[in-house]
Amino acid sequence: MTSCPELSTIADKAIPPGGDRPLTAPRRPPGARTPDGFYGWRIVALSAVALAATAPGQTAAVSAFIDPMIGDLGISRSQISTSYLLGTLLGAAAMPTVGRTLDRHGVRRTMAVIGAAFGTVLLALSAVSGLVGLTAGFIGIRMFGQGALGLTATTATALWFTRRRGTALGLASAFGAVGISLAPVLLERLIAEHGWRTAWAVEGAIVWAVVLPVALIGMRDRPAQLGQQPDGRPRPGQEPHVDWGMTRAEAMRSAFFWVVTAGVAVSGLLSTAVAFHQISLLGEHGLSPTEAATNFLPQTAAALAATLVTGALVDRVSPRWLTSANMLVLAAALGWGAVVSPGWSAVGFGVALGAAGGSIRSLEAATFPRFYGTLHLGAIRGFAMAIGVASTAFGPLAFALVHDATGSYTPALIGATALPLAVAVAAALVHPPHTARPAGPHATAAATPPGPSLEER
Repeated sequence: MTSCPELSTIADKAIPPGGDRPLTAPRRPPGARTPDGFYGWRIVALSAVALAATAPGQTAAVSAFIDPMIGDLGISRSQISTSYLLGTLLGAAAMPTVGRTLDRHGVRRTMAVIGAAFGTVLLALSAVSGLVGLTAGFIGIRMFGQGALGLTATTATALWFTRRRGTALGLASAFGAVGISLAPVLLERLIAEHGWRTAWAVEGAIVWAVVLPVALIGMRDRPAQLGQQPDGRPRPGQEPHVDWGMTRAEAMRSAFFWVVTAGVAVSGLLSTAVAFHQISLLGEHGLSPTEAATNFLPQTAAALAATLVTGALVDRVSPRWLTSANMLVLAAALGWGAVVSPGWSAVGFGVALGAAGGSIRSLEAATFPRFYGTLHLGAIRGFAMAIGVASTAFGPLAFALVHDATGSYTPALIGATALPLAVAVAAALVHPPHTARPAGPHATAAATPPGPSLEER
């Protein structure tokens, strides 16, 4: 059989630094145990646990601490809001570095370091005495919790699946979201009984107790580490899997990368803005504070359902249409918020808003590895996540400024619909890239599903 220099070059690029060329089956590192059955579904379960452990860095959980800390530290609401904004922006700036570290050192070691740092920051927050220490703490929990740990957990799942990647990511994200949604309720009670300082310390201890064992005992970097390949047992005639991937610079030259990233950023910007002001916003339309707070329940339920549905659809439907649909739902939710009323109208608003937020996260996590590969997935997703996390810092402030100027949130809601509508149009016009997947004797059949490609749909 004659050699083909072009195929050899592609195959060489597809092998990670220090990796061995797969001949008949991936080689296991010395001492790697062989589990019973495909290990990928265990990775899904472990990733869900790690995602739930990001709760202390999420806005919903942090909101339980705001009023108690304002009272005890003697700071104003505007000061603590500005502190949180700075923490979010500076924490987001570290995401590209986290992504590159993930590519270089693997999921297991990266997650362990993140878990140790995240727990330490939470413990330190229990001892803060002023605005400077509080801002440093916010930087830490937004960097390690909301950003780095979430990035690492979803990337871990993406590396173990190809054909069923969307479904696997949908399951991990949905069950992780259940844990996140329970955190504010539990924290309210813990803070009421033991104080906010104890609550921060308890969160730190829990993160250590949960994330470190998940990372060091349960996680494995890639299927080849256990002599397996993505999706489990290969189909008849399927060649051994070879990891491939564009660099971050190559992915950033793709218009579709920017469309999906814009969708994530717009969703983060507007969903966070509405959530931050939800009690006041819905109060303008006749809902009591209790009714407004209860509206988080349909949002959470819809987000879970949308995450699972999108995860299943993204394996079968072109992501350009899913992105457009997601943005149209978000625009509808914002418009609905301008005319919402108590009762079923408020429930419908919550369902639309929650579905939009849950869907776009699942879409991004599954789409990038499909079209840009997994060799540099951490660097690619880290850059996109930096933009997404940073966007969440500006939404609450923008809505507050409009409200202060007009006395209502309606102008902000109506004006904001232009953003998701613009992304919806762009997604419909921009095609996903045609990727240079590995070909020849070292390619995997799973890299390209049978039937018409998503690019052609």
